[in-house]
Amino acid sequence: MRNIKHIFNNCSTKLKGDFTQAECEILSKAFVVHHLQDDEILIREGERDDTLSIVVSGNLYVTRQSGCDEQVTLHHLNAGDIAGAMGFIDGSYHTATLRSSGPSEVITLHRGNLEDMIHDHPRLVYKLMCMIIRSVHQTVLRMDQQYVDMSNYIMKEHGRY
Repeated sequence: MRNIKHIFNNCSTKLKGDFTQAECEILSKAFVVHHLQDDEILIREGERDDTLSIVVSGNLYVTRQSGCDEQVTLHHLNAGDIAGAMGFIDGSYHTATLRSSGPSEVITLHRGNLEDMIHDHPRLVYKLMCMIIRSVHQTVLRMDQQYVDMSNYIMKEHGRY
């Protein structure tokens, strides 16, 4: 099994978390490593939990139920991507299913473990929350661009299509 400190250092670099070695040491004690097999579900649409996941290796499909038992693939998550941010922050129900495409490795953090660090390591918690916000912001920007592209395609505006 790979060293979780090494795993977290690699992920934080990809996520631009700017964590110090001492902070990575603290975080490595709070995160748990999970190995997913092909087609294994990490998060299920309609369920809720309090975990944040970071993809370490492999790929995860983000799918959503579209009716008639059909799943629509919305996105692919790769190493360094964050999953489950909104459920982690506010306990909301998951709006999509995350399923492994081949063997994958993720690290997860329970909200309670983060809350336990607030008094002793407030700056670390702040930096972790900034990392989560950057990830959510990138998702919103990507969705905005997809909406514009779809609208342009449907409306055939601006002579683009």
